[in-house]
Amino acid sequence: MHYRTAYNGYACAFSPFHENRIAVATAQNFGIIGNGRQHVLEWGPMGMREVAAFDTADGLYDCAWCEENENILVSASGDGSIKVWDLSAPGAMNPLRSLEEHSHEVYSVEWNPSRRDCFLSASWDDTIKLWNLDAPGSLRTFAEHTYCIYTVSWNPAHADVFASASGDNTVKIWDLRQPASTLTMAAHAYEILATDWNKYNDCILATGSVDKSVKLWDVRNPTVPLSTLRGHQYAVRRVKCSPHSEAIVYTASYDMTLRMWDWKAPEGTPAQQLAVWDQHTEFAVGLDVSTLADGLIASTGWDETVYVWHQQSDPRAVAL
Repeated sequence: MHYRTAYNGYACAFSPFHENRIAVATAQNFGIIGNGRQHVLEWGPMGMREVAAFDTADGLYDCAWCEENENILVSASGDGSIKVWDLSAPGAMNPLRSLEEHSHEVYSVEWNPSRRDCFLSASWDDTIKLWNLDAPGSLRTFAEHTYCIYTVSWNPAHADVFASASGDNTVKIWDLRQPASTLTMAAHAYEILATDWNKYNDCILATGSVDKSVKLWDVRNPTVPLSTLRGHQYAVRRVKCSPHSEAIVYTASYDMTLRMWDWKAPEGTPAQQLAVWDQHTEFAVGLDVSTLADGLIASTGWDETVYVWHQQSDPRAVAL
């Protein structure tokens, strides 16, 4: 099923509490200039409907649900701020907070699924910040990257470990208990736009790049990738490792397609690419995979549409 948004879609995130709820971050005029809107959508037998929407003065590039409270949501804004929303609060009370420490666009927000009381923000000011909503400001700033940071991803097994992907062509691994990054990987020869941890092996990481490829890495031996996935025609904007299968990876690309891969299949064979979905008519830049429902996928893109579908069905189908 699908839903039409007023602005261009940038990111979507399934609720960790509700199987039929999703947040969608959007930006006017392709995120170049203009307003933003944070949508919260739900679906049922009658289709998909909006249950909340929050307007912002600048475009929104990402969003993340709080892992402690089903009603709390954060958005990454083009003005460098992070907006905190409460679905249970009256409209006039939102945003609950506006966190304004970054000096350029915030491009990624990621809530810690293990510790649950903190989240990360990554910005085009080349820094990452750690936040707890009970604290008056950020808890820590990570400033080793030398260019825009596009994505941050918490390790699902280690509450203190996360990865960051940057336009400086590196992925860095961080441990909150250490004063500096613990590993720097020259994972691609071009900008790295996406990264995500394998949910079944805490040493395996996926990366997506402007070079159109996706690579799987073992951080214990980061010199050679475990597998390289090729097939996208343009840059890979999002990478998501399945929460239900160790071998499955999903991707979203500027070639307007979403794809499902088996990274354990022999490299370069048709068996690697399990599905290609082409429902979007503009850049496909938002992607998420439900942790609550096996095989449920969501995407959004610059064509102002949101799709939610089961991987065995057609995204354009009216019902799930």
